[in-house]
Amino acid sequence: MPANQGLSVTHQLQPHDWSNEQTAAYEAAIEAVNGAVGAYSALLAAEEAKPQPDAEVVQAARAARARLAREREALRSTDPEQIAAARGHYAELARQVREGRA
Repeated sequence: MPANQGLSVTHQLQPHDWSNEQTAAYEAAIEAVNGAVGAYSALLAAEEAKPQPDAEVVQAARAARARLAREREALRSTDPEQIAAARGHYAELARQVREGRA
């Protein structure tokens, strides 16, 4: 039988205490990334609804969503500087995409 005896990897995780502020900041960063993903999804849907969608726009929007998913997974709740930077960056990115500037 494997060394973990059928236990999931979550049993191997060390405890991590979060303050309410850390929890809120991390969740806000995740939501900021999700907002950017949503902006790209809306752009993609609008482009695909056109009679002749621009293949480059479609490809770029799909690539951006995939990149954002990877970046969201890379967020570390234990890195307050990363979380603070992410909140601002992704909120601004979502605005830029919605306004056609990204």
